[in-house]
Amino acid sequence: MDPKRLHIISQTPSLANHFISELRDVTVQKDSLRFRRNLERLGEVMALKISETLAYQEQTIQTPLTETRQTLLVEFPVLATVLRAGLPFHQGFLNYFDQSTCAFVGAYRAEGDRQLSVHLDYMATPHLEDKILILVDPMLATGKSLVLTYQDMLRYGTPKRIIIAAIIASPEGVAHVQESIPEADLWLGALDECLNERAYIVPGLGDAGDLAFGAKK
Repeated sequence: MDPKRLHIISQTPSLANHFISELRDVTVQKDSLRFRRNLERLGEVMALKISETLAYQEQTIQTPLTETRQTLLVEFPVLATVLRAGLPFHQGFLNYFDQSTCAFVGAYRAEGDRQLSVHLDYMATPHLEDKILILVDPMLATGKSLVLTYQDMLRYGTPKRIIIAAIIASPEGVAHVQESIPEADLWLGALDECLNERAYIVPGLGDAGDLAFGAKK
């Protein structure tokens, strides 16, 4: 792993650890509204931290009394997410990057074992050429769907910077993303122990999409 491009929020004690803990807790998970809200709150926390790494410039602002100088963001990033589990997490980012344009991708994996096949069946995105792209997905397990999603998005232009944000990640997923997209900066809520034989993150939190929106058939 490239430590210079890997940022793990839980390594610094903060309220974010409370939100992550509630996402994992089987008793709290029964409240899908709270689960979605915790995804959203972690999106807000990460958005603020990531914003500190972006470019700023001074601008003049007119108040009711006089002019003042403020240091403002030069460019709002494009926010992209993978449906459906990513929606509340994405909303947290959008709450803070409220002038951003957004991209949405439908991607899913065929379940079974670690020999997963990933399918992309929907994409709506603005042009990405020379943009800052933040790709958010709550769970970074094998990393295959994120890598394929990003590679497919390159049809719409090459971003000048790519940032990937996940709440829970496995070492295997991080390694795959860093090998496939070495230019990406990775922001994680927590880095977990491993993947199990079914390619689920351990200790993880289960299926984020089902917990947020209900079990699928």
